[in-house]
Amino acid sequence: SISFCPWWFAFSLPLERSSEDVDIIFTRLKEVKAFEKFHPNLLQQICLCGYYENLEKGITLFRQGDIGTNWYAVLTGSLDVKVSDTSNHQDAVTICTLGIGTAFGESILDNTPRHATIVTREHSELLRIEQKDFKALWEKYRQYMSGLLTPPYGVMETGSNNDSKYEKLGIRWWTPLIDPHISHHPTKTITQVPSEKILRAGKILRNTILSRAPHMIRDRKYHLKTYRQCCVGTELVDWMMQQSPCVHLRTQAVGMWQVLLEEGVLNHVDQEHHFQDKYLFYRFLDDEREDAPLPTEEEKKECDEELQDTMLLLSQIGPDAHMRMILRKPPGQRTVDDLEFIYEELLHIKALSHLSTTVKRELAGVLIFESHPKAGTVLFNQGEEGTSWYIILKGSVNVVIYGKGVVCTLHEGDDFGKLALVNDAPRAASIEDFNRILRDVEANTVRLKEHDQDVLVLEKIPAGNRISNQGSSQPQHKYIVMSGTPEKILEHFLETMRLEATLNEATDSVLNDFIMMHCVFMPNSQLCPALMPSQGTEQEKMDYALNNKRRVIRLVLQWAALYGDLLQEDEAAMAFLEEFYVSVSDDTRMIAALKEQLPELEKILLILSNFALHKVLLQLFNTSDDRAQKRQPIRGSDEVLFKVYCIDQTYTTIRVPVSSSVKEVISAVADKLGSGEGLIIVKMSSGGEKVVLKPHDVSVFTTLSVNGRLFACPRDQFDSLAPLPEQEGPSTGTVGTFELMSSKDLAHQMTIYDWELFNCVHELELIYHTFGRHNFKKTTANLDLFLRRFNEIQFWVVTEICLCSQLSKRVQLLKKYIKIAAHCKEYKNLNSFFAIIMGLSNVAVSRLSLTWEKLPSKFKKIYAEFESLMDPSRNHRAYRLTVAKLDPPIIPFMPLLIKGKVRLAARKNPDAALTNKNHQDVRSYVRQLNVIDNQRTLSQMSHRLEPRRA
Repeated sequence: SISFCPWWFAFSLPLERSSEDVDIIFTRLKEVKAFEKFHPNLLQQICLCGYYENLEKGITLFRQGDIGTNWYAVLTGSLDVKVSDTSNHQDAVTICTLGIGTAFGESILDNTPRHATIVTREHSELLRIEQKDFKALWEKYRQYMSGLLTPPYGVMETGSNNDSKYEKLGIRWWTPLIDPHISHHPTKTITQVPSEKILRAGKILRNTILSRAPHMIRDRKYHLKTYRQCCVGTELVDWMMQQSPCVHLRTQAVGMWQVLLEEGVLNHVDQEHHFQDKYLFYRFLDDEREDAPLPTEEEKKECDEELQDTMLLLSQIGPDAHMRMILRKPPGQRTVDDLEFIYEELLHIKALSHLSTTVKRELAGVLIFESHPKAGTVLFNQGEEGTSWYIILKGSVNVVIYGKGVVCTLHEGDDFGKLALVNDAPRAASIEDFNRILRDVEANTVRLKEHDQDVLVLEKIPAGNRISNQGSSQPQHKYIVMSGTPEKILEHFLETMRLEATLNEATDSVLNDFIMMHCVFMPNSQLCPALMPSQGTEQEKMDYALNNKRRVIRLVLQWAALYGDLLQEDEAAMAFLEEFYVSVSDDTRMIAALKEQLPELEKILLILSNFALHKVLLQLFNTSDDRAQKRQPIRGSDEVLFKVYCIDQTYTTIRVPVSSSVKEVISAVADKLGSGEGLIIVKMSSGGEKVVLKPHDVSVFTTLSVNGRLFACPRDQFDSLAPLPEQEGPSTGTVGTFELMSSKDLAHQMTIYDWELFNCVHELELIYHTFGRHNFKKTTANLDLFLRRFNEIQFWVVTEICLCSQLSKRVQLLKKYIKIAAHCKEYKNLNSFFAIIMGLSNVAVSRLSLTWEKLPSKFKKIYAEFESLMDPSRNHRAYRLTVAKLDPPIIPFMPLLIKGKVRLAARKNPDAALTNKNHQDVRSYVRQLNVIDNQRTLSQMSHRLEPRRA
């Protein structure tokens, strides 16, 4: 698993927390949605008094009617909100779910009973603040908190025409938490007064155009009419793409100009509200005046300095503006590109994750944008018949029960349809549209039943009108599998498999997806028997061979090619291949067409047999041995020499297979120690975090943190375990060594090494990691080492900076790392690129204000651009846009790849794309990084370098 610093260990008792503990907690909480609007002073006080709660699934936090004692915020996981109209808690109905970033429990301010029962839906982490501390914060920071809490403690909205209506319901409202200029009603002027930051952005862009390309702003004639001082939409898009590396696509530039159009800083000459990449005329707000001033030399200089920051700002908020622009169009006016843009966004909305691809594509055509900039707008009341289904695009929604007030708040990405009151900007699809889509999908659904149970569900979707080489039209529809039993899915797949000499990419993709994922729903122990010919009459066998054998052979060949030597570790798979080969050999006597595929099967068996003859002995993490010409993937059957430490910090060396379970490790240790009674195996981090491993855990050697170690001890001695001195990491930096190495050489060698590690990762390891390696009893050693490398580079950055006592040298280090990151990005090594940027954003580095102040503005801007690519909003849209522009091969940002999907980048060696360098000293250096991975130690070192300012 990904091993970042164990920040929750900073949650010692409040009175025992050091400034370093507070730093650690502050850094983590800044990333949590519930706290992103909190004033830094308020957030720091929360870090001083908050408690960490780690709860399993099914834990009741409190019940409806209880008097509250704590306020909570959700850090990870989710909780169900249940409401009952009776006194019996068993009658409670789940009305919504609280996800990451939500906060609840303000009723402790006036001791009113809880309005609902809260139960953990899954394993969850919470921040808890006790009543006395929360009241103290409220008294001291009321001006900051009033706009952040749910009613009735939020800021009152005054002057509303509907106030009397709300008072009757006993409901009060608060000010929206987002910029009110962002939301607009499609039938009104987009905005009355532009926000200052967008007004400034428009001025910078106009002045830069006048400075660099003045011909773009001039009088234009069209149909005998003159339009003063206008720009052309296409030229504006062209110009913007040339100005900044953060603008990758024309649609991205359209969204950025749409931001200015929404705010009225840029206007269409006929007041249309959609910016278009066409020969249409647009005018900057300043050019509406006849005596529009030209920029002075001083203004030109200022604009040059601010341009990249402006482009960065617009690139971050542009996609939302583009989405609003499309959703404002009537459904019938949306282009194919518009529908594709909406569909791509719908893929990343959690409320729609259970819907099929077809439903999402249909929804893209009927979703309508609604804007409710005034807090307190009521869409419909409890008891009314709902006419729309809503997804929250931006803002938040309060769920209100009469007589009970606000029971929960829903956020961006959540959906609702009943019991909802809306205070910001949702998107809506009419119930009729939604029901029509579901009816259409059901009408196009084919269900195969056996014994009144669905065994295969297919959905008919458009396949496109294709013309074959013979001129005949191909089918316009195809069927995709929605669900079914494993056997029926396999049967359907074989029946529909095409056997052209050259299969198209789509066919290969479907085949590969089935083969790659079958281990989740149909392991080899089920797949192999299903692929063997069934018993029957000779004629039945002949019919089977004639109709299906070639398809089965094709699947088996692809299966063996994708799994490679991993099959050698599966006895059932090897036995099947041998039996299958004999069966195919027999069939070739009757079916000559099968003979041409027999050599391929022979080749696969020969290769796998050779693998079986070789056992590899590994010494994990021994990266100094460069004798091997090419790094080989680690297999579960490979044996590992590994040190397991005892409570007195001596160690014993064991030799076991990499995929060994903890139970097998204990047995090996017991053989060396002479006794294994009551032994447990513990993972120990350098910071003292201890995790007792479960007996069925497998492949534990590669899951250790960067400086982690394995310990064996009796259970009653667990509390006495302490980290080894060697786990502390270096006491002196290596800046004197690598400051003489060029940034490009360092990035080049890092990329070569990262590629070696990445190239050993099999796609199956991501599946095992996602669904739990213990469920498959398989190793993910190669993936573990690659993830470990990500953490190692992060801590390398922080370690070197925190070990550098000289201010000027630290500034040089910042510049060096930013340069290395730039070259890694150039080499498409996104894993190391993001590791370096995350290292620079670590609190132990980011708090060094004296160091950052002396960094040249050029480097500050580059770093800001790089940091923006880490923006997690819209499911890491900024990262996805960057990756979409890159051609393979790519070394992906592995933690995000694990989160989002399991398909790896194209397997093509990147070395040819890099300069041909081979500096042995640089090569050795990047493969033997020595780091401190204890966040508390790094924070303490940082505070010694630059003590907290008064």
